Amino acid sequence: MAKSSTGQFDRALLGAAVKDSFRKLHPRAEMRNPVMFVCWVGALITSVLFGIDLIKGVFPEFEFQISLWLWFTVLFANFAEAVAEGRGKAQAESLKKGRTQLMARLLENNKERLASATTLKKGDIVICETNDIIPSDGEVIEGIASVDESAITGESAPVIRESGGDRSAVTGGTRVISDRIIIRITAEPGSTFIDKMIALIEGAKRQKTPNEIALSIVLAGLTIIFLLAVATLKFFADYSGTAANQDLSGIVTVPVLIALLVCLIPTTIGGLLSAIGIAGIDRLVKQNVIAKSGRSVEAAGDIDVLLLDKTGTITLGNRMASEFIPAPMITEQHLAEVAQLASLSDETPEGRSIVVLAKEKYGFRAESLTPSQGKFIPFTAVSRMSGVDIFEDDGQVMMSVRKGDAEAIKIMVENEGGEFPIEVVGTVNRIARHGGTPLVVADGKDVFGVIHLKDMVKGGIKERFAELRRMGIKTIMITGDNPLTAAAIAAEAGVDDFIAQATPEAKLERIREEQRAGHLVAMTGDGTNDAPALAQADVGVAMNTGTQAAREAGNMVDLDSNPTKLIQIVEIGKQLLMTRGALTTFSIANDVAKYFAILPAMFGTLYATSGSTGGPLLAMNIMHLHSPESAILSAVIFNALIIITLIPLALRGVSYRAESAAKLLRRNLFIYGLGGVIAPFVGIKAIDVMIVAAKLVK
Repeated sequence: MAKSSTGQFDRALLGAAVKDSFRKLHPRAEMRNPVMFVCWVGALITSVLFGIDLIKGVFPEFEFQISLWLWFTVLFANFAEAVAEGRGKAQAESLKKGRTQLMARLLENNKERLASATTLKKGDIVICETNDIIPSDGEVIEGIASVDESAITGESAPVIRESGGDRSAVTGGTRVISDRIIIRITAEPGSTFIDKMIALIEGAKRQKTPNEIALSIVLAGLTIIFLLAVATLKFFADYSGTAANQDLSGIVTVPVLIALLVCLIPTTIGGLLSAIGIAGIDRLVKQNVIAKSGRSVEAAGDIDVLLLDKTGTITLGNRMASEFIPAPMITEQHLAEVAQLASLSDETPEGRSIVVLAKEKYGFRAESLTPSQGKFIPFTAVSRMSGVDIFEDDGQVMMSVRKGDAEAIKIMVENEGGEFPIEVVGTVNRIARHGGTPLVVADGKDVFGVIHLKDMVKGGIKERFAELRRMGIKTIMITGDNPLTAAAIAAEAGVDDFIAQATPEAKLERIREEQRAGHLVAMTGDGTNDAPALAQADVGVAMNTGTQAAREAGNMVDLDSNPTKLIQIVEIGKQLLMTRGALTTFSIANDVAKYFAILPAMFGTLYATSGSTGGPLLAMNIMHLHSPESAILSAVIFNALIIITLIPLALRGVSYRAESAAKLLRRNLFIYGLGGVIAPFVGIKAIDVMIVAAKLVK
């Protein structure tokens, strides 16, 4: 899928989010969030009381301002969610535009007929040829074709889809560029991969994750506690006022109590909680990864064991020349020179790597030979070798250099009357035992030595694994290599463990073993044989190029089919949890600070003695707020503005660091806990000064 270019503060997006904020004022929408529903009810009650006063011919300016800012609090929370959803909707719209009413070439009883793509059922057989749009999700059961998947992945390069392998799955809406394939439909109408993507991206079917539900319960519990505390405050104020011979009825009013309740309940995290979850999925979508549920994104943040395929994930996947090992009486430099000469026309990754290695080690420049100077011999399955014939000026063959399979070169040397050195045999066997590929280089009956080809470990992968280790994540490499080769690559890559000669049963059992030990496991896969392990893993990332079985078994699909994406998925999941934890810490610290900031100002005059300007609680009014009215109004305004201020952080996420859970907790407590305590004191005092200067309160 093409990456969205929608900016976080795009004007059109913000305009739509403002409209959605008002639409979300419907009580049915607000009831999904207990904390904000309490705020909504409070805003409604204060509005009704204000309306009653207006009917009586009184305009209570203070109550009007409280009511206004309570509605702003609800609207700002709705706006946070609407912005997060809006970014997803913008991405979903691009997918919807790509869907047209297609006609499929349905095959029934060996006869072809046209049928609407919307009527296709699971199990139907369709034919697609050059320039046809694939009508629905399916699996290639016959043929091979080049397919343009740019509508899904955003990548312009076509991919190969063929029957009988791990590249058999096709997605509706993609286009066949060449050849002909027969497809079995694997999705019912309305439940194709694109349909699921659109529903998930739009948030239309987003379900709350277990952690989100648990946090909502905690926030609801805190809200009930503060509700009881504020409800009893009226009785305390009446009793204390009577005992002190003071009238507090003008201070402790219903609008004031509602305002106090809204300020003390965790509205900050309550208003941002949904936006944080939606933004986490949005960050995955931007990485071209589709999560089938928000739960899988959250689970990625808790992962502590990663299973990674060796080929293409830890290693480059192409065998590369790593060293030249000369035969007796031959120098390494001479072997490199001859090997490079034999590889000049070899366009395979292996051939190019030989030329590059010779240049890097000895500075040899790739020569160009004219047809009169030499003739290149291509590799064939019969000869199992390639090379070059170098001619003298009179056209006679001066050199006949070959590189290839050790057995094939040995036969050639012996046929020429030469002897295959026992030392070269030992070198070939040693390289093979360690999982490498030996290429022997010879000229007629003369053997020059061996080129060691091996699957190279990706640059920087060892450092990535070290980061994961600091985060407390164990890495396990999966490979079909023998244990000796697997151990060598595991040591070079820096993984914690490996599974050699891996079978589907071995992978599945290892995942279950780790889960029985209390770990959460993630893995990638693309083949049908990976499906059981993908289904068992807590986070199973299926490659989009893989089989339908793999895509259905995993709970995430990587549209780029890049196995290393698993590391980024874990980082995004952890960032989601870090953001939620950070803003929860900030919100609760915020509420505690507001409690101690507001109450002393409200009851500062209580139990005032004769000749004094205030009572004992006035000493706790460390911010020196102007009056009880200014204290309440300042707190309500701050409470609303802090939500809108934190929206960018909720959408972007807190900065990610590869640290252990304990370090992250300490960091969050220091930055967001301490910040949550300090921010209300600074913010409320600043607002108090401004509203007093503007004469908004007496």
